[in-house]
Amino acid sequence: MSEQFLKDFLGEKNYKKIEAIGNKTLNEFLVKYIKLLNPAKAFVSADSDDDIQYIRDRSVAAGEETKLKTEGHTVHFDGYYDQARDKARTKYLLPAGVNLGPNINSTDKEEGLKDLEGIMTNIMDGHEMFICFYSLGPNNSEFTIPCVQLTDSPYVAHSETILYRPGYKEFTNRKGMDRFFKFVHSEGELENNVSKNIEKRRVYIDLDGEIVYSMNTQYGGNTLGLKKLAMRLAINKSSREGWLTEHMFVMGVNGPDNRVTYFTGAFPSMCGKTSTAMVTGERIVGDDIAYLRKIDGEVRAANVENGMFGIILGINSKDDPEIWKALHSPREMIFSNILIHDNTPYWVGMDGEIPDKGRNHSGDWFKGKKDADGKEIPASHPNARFTLALDSLPNRDPKMHDPAGVPLGGIIYGGRDSDTWVPVQQSFNWSHGIITKGASLESETTAATLGKTGVRKYSPMSNLDFLSVPISRYIQNNLDFGSSIDNPPLIFAVNYFLKDENGNFLNTRQDKRVWLKWMELRVHGDAEAVKSPTGFIPKYEDLRRLFKDVVDKDYSKEEYIEQFGLRVPENINKIDRILEIYRTKVSGTPKIVLSTLEEEKQNLVKARDKWGNRVNPFDYR
Repeated sequence: MSEQFLKDFLGEKNYKKIEAIGNKTLNEFLVKYIKLLNPAKAFVSADSDDDIQYIRDRSVAAGEETKLKTEGHTVHFDGYYDQARDKARTKYLLPAGVNLGPNINSTDKEEGLKDLEGIMTNIMDGHEMFICFYSLGPNNSEFTIPCVQLTDSPYVAHSETILYRPGYKEFTNRKGMDRFFKFVHSEGELENNVSKNIEKRRVYIDLDGEIVYSMNTQYGGNTLGLKKLAMRLAINKSSREGWLTEHMFVMGVNGPDNRVTYFTGAFPSMCGKTSTAMVTGERIVGDDIAYLRKIDGEVRAANVENGMFGIILGINSKDDPEIWKALHSPREMIFSNILIHDNTPYWVGMDGEIPDKGRNHSGDWFKGKKDADGKEIPASHPNARFTLALDSLPNRDPKMHDPAGVPLGGIIYGGRDSDTWVPVQQSFNWSHGIITKGASLESETTAATLGKTGVRKYSPMSNLDFLSVPISRYIQNNLDFGSSIDNPPLIFAVNYFLKDENGNFLNTRQDKRVWLKWMELRVHGDAEAVKSPTGFIPKYEDLRRLFKDVVDKDYSKEEYIEQFGLRVPENINKIDRILEIYRTKVSGTPKIVLSTLEEEKQNLVKARDKWGNRVNPFDYR
């Protein structure tokens, strides 16, 4: 019965693509949502060149993308009030009796589905539905998770053909599978080519059914289901199965004698994550999400994605040469929410002058333009993005698509911290790193989420917004994962945003190149370190040599003292903040978390008693 419905609705050409998959669960899923959403027609992509070109062409024809001067470049605009992840309306659908904790936004599943049904009924009336298949993780791999996406936005479908590996063959090769991730998206009624009914914006996640619903929104963070929304499904899945889904880049750092050491890194949005993954002279595997698995006694990591949905604010030729070069080269790429003048893209923080007028996320724009609330509208939105495939980058690591992933030497945690952490440090061991670096990660808020900016927020492993298991369970999963391995990856913390007493940054944007080289040497025991109360820090002599070799800079003792001087009161205050959270706001916190934080606090108190509130790093000797 479902087969006949699909054949009648899809037509012979499209139906043959579904028939070749031969999956009853998929067919029932398609029938249910085609009937509910009621699109005028549907297109099935089997990942052929013609199919992908059809999606590209439809996005331009529909006005969701506009071609720019450079070959392959297009621009997309979201609605003025649809520019970031909608945390308030992103909820888990949980059955009665299931509770993920007070920090995780959820709603009753039965009520949520009823709400969704009302919104989704006929929402695609007059629209074309795109049925697309993707793979999270490398194809034909232990890491692979097959996915199907339903959307009426050709921009969303086009973006995902850039960002994710093709998945149609994964479905045809896995006859009879009944577990795969499913995504249902509609931009809803449009006005001037943007979602109109923002008050009915919903992003709901059903963990049991492994389905994500996204309605009345176009912004990528709410609509590109395979990104952070799929990460929520994968966190739940990996928690059950004993591996990790992390908000991490994967990169290779070049060491001595042609050695390559692989790192993952967790950074909240706008904290240097993409610029680190794309740092000059190193290799990018992925810039946002990683799966970590134990294979043959070692930790291996895989990039979940195939492309980059990167924040463009501040990217310039000096600080981000690799990204800058990519943004100005002919290749398939989608800009979003930037300024367009004379079919040329501009954004805040780029090289050169920005025109006084053009078109941006507010429509026709001119310098000094204000919105309805009297707020001046910048030339480009602070959360403006670019979408490109990593395969098109010259610094893409050749092992990016390796079905076995890459061997992991180190894990890096970093946030936006103006007054506490030193620029780089190594934890004493796995549990110390997970607890005092990962589970204690804080960062000042940015424009990547709706709400106020500049507020210090706690986010364990930079993953709080995406957790689909209780925080205590998530931390215990991380602790258990590394403790079962003889030589787990080393854990590091970095801070690119440390300031002096006058509010001046103590790091340049190029300093991260040095911190990466030091971490690479530490993984192999090729650099010494100084033990501080909060972790191992670099020796001055090593940094002096590395700064000269890597960035051709003379690094003074005064700079070292300023950067690596331990700020004792600030570190104690931080631990007190984190302890308060784990004691009062997180249910079931593992005891080792509290005892480890208390032990570090006592180390800091002893340091204060011995050396005062600010400890010169040379004093540790």
